[in-house]
Order: sequence, then C-alpha cells, then structure tokens
Amino acid sequence: MKIYDRYSDKEMADFGLKGTLPQHVGIIMDGNGRWATKRLMPRPVGHRAGMEALHVIVRESHRLGIKALSVYAFSTENWKRPMQEINALFSLLTEYFEKEIDELNANKVKIIVLGDLSPMPEKVKNAMNKAMERTKDNDGLRFCIALNYGGRSEILRAVKNVSASGVDPEKIDEKLISDNLYTAGLPELDLVIRTAGEQRLSNFMLWQAAYAEFVFTNVLWPDFDPEEYRRCLIEFMKRTRRFGKVVE
Repeated sequence: MKIYDRYSDKEMADFGLKGTLPQHVGIIMDGNGRWATKRLMPRPVGHRAGMEALHVIVRESHRLGIKALSVYAFSTENWKRPMQEINALFSLLTEYFEKEIDELNANKVKIIVLGDLSPMPEKVKNAMNKAMERTKDNDGLRFCIALNYGGRSEILRAVKNVSASGVDPEKIDEKLISDNLYTAGLPELDLVIRTAGEQRLSNFMLWQAAYAEFVFTNVLWPDFDPEEYRRCLIEFMKRTRRFGKVVE
C-alpha cells in the first residue's frame, strides 16, 4: 500500500508555493464529455479518464497539506442526462472507492459525502457508506464528494432543519445555518477551481463560496494534472483577500 509523504518545504518552494495555501479547495470537475468527444470516443470514456485525474489530485492534495478537498461529482441536475451515461458514472464511482479505499485509508484520508444518497442505486450507497465508515476516524485530508448535491437544495434542507428544531427565529444566525449544511465542521471554503473554461458555479456550494476566490482554467478535467493544480494554487496565493474590508 502506497503511503504518500507530505512535500518538504524545499519541494514546496521549488513549486513556487510560498505563502498560505487554501485550507479548503472546491473543484468543479468539468470537461469529461468534451475530452472524449475530441478523441471521437463515447462520453463514459471521458468519465473514466476523469476518475484517473481525480485519483491524482486527491493524492496531490494530501501531499500538499490541503485540509479539505470538495469535488462536484454528480449534481441534482445531472439526473437529466441520458440514463446510460448516469449508470456508467455511478459504476465508475463505485469502482473508484472499491479500488482506492485501502490507499485512501492508509494515508489517513477521511471520506465525506455532501448530498442526498437516498435516490442512489444500492451499490453506490453501499460503497459510499462503507468508505465513510472505514475512514471516519482518520485525521488527514477530508475528501468530500458532492453527490446528488445542489447548493440551493442544501440551503433549503438547512432551513427546514432549523425550522423543525423549534428555535426562536430571532436566534437564527449564519452560524446556525452553517451548522446545518453538509459542510458543517469543515474549514471555510477558500478556493473554487472550475475546469474546461466555464465560469459559473452551477449550483455548487453557494453558501460556502460567499468569500471564496475563483480560478477558472481552460484545461479539461481529465487533463488537469498536479502542475495545473499548483498553478491554480499559486494564483490564489497571489491575491489579497478582503472579506468586505478596506485594505490599505
């Protein structure tokens, strides 16, 4: 089983990563279908290539010392896609966790699902629940998979939970809402990366992204490698984060 050591300070400096890294990175993994189409291949081939890219980026996040990585795997809107493509994607997700769980666990990665698993096929639910149960006590990278996830439905769910608790409306604040989101307990979202040239959130982590930085890259997700990932991180580290304040 491969254990991946963190990069040394010298290696980080050689990469140009001097300064404060984001604690929590969110990635909208876009471009699998276009990657396949460019190669005259079926879309599921692009999804498989995307899973290989995901393996590499999770490992890289661990080695860089990122605290949390959240990836948009399947949105509430993705049910509108052809069922053949949906089934192929679910099969790949199940395969990924069945194959990768030993390595993830050995590297102390904690797996968290963001979203509602209830409509998922039993095989997907079982694979995800087993992965979460096995890694629940790990204290390394928190690897969050947004699955059957939508930012609006997440906020609606949080509001319903708060309402059902019977709390006095005057006592409802941002922290209470945040504590009822799927991301409760995670570091604040610092950076959102979207691949494949699109420049929108597509219902991804709407509440959490309020003060996040955004980096858009034209690279299609299957081609998103550690070098491009580090370029996005360097772009983040160059920015001055104001959080609404005036910075002299």
